[in-house]
Amino acid sequence: MQIGNLFADAQAPGDGERFEALLTHRNLVVERIVSSARIQPTLYTQPQDEWVALLQGEAELDVAGETVVLRAGDYLFLPAGTPHTVRRVGEGSVWLAVHLH
Repeated sequence: MQIGNLFADAQAPGDGERFEALLTHRNLVVERIVSSARIQPTLYTQPQDEWVALLQGEAELDVAGETVVLRAGDYLFLPAGTPHTVRRVGEGSVWLAVHLH
């Protein structure tokens, strides 16, 4: 049995985002993402479904051409093939992403 804490070692990187796989099992990947406020907006269109929760901080995304603002506690389901970009994110924001392959 392994016990972890989502906020342990969660300092923001100097630039960009840090992605850490917490669990990989069969067709499921759970990852923690820690964001710096200094990100390069990148368009993602993934082949798998993704459920993402913003645990700490705030963010603004473009999801299929629509602006979505997330605050701590908000979550969002992104079906496979949905184009999305993180446009702005608060320093030290912590995300939990669940990928269903």
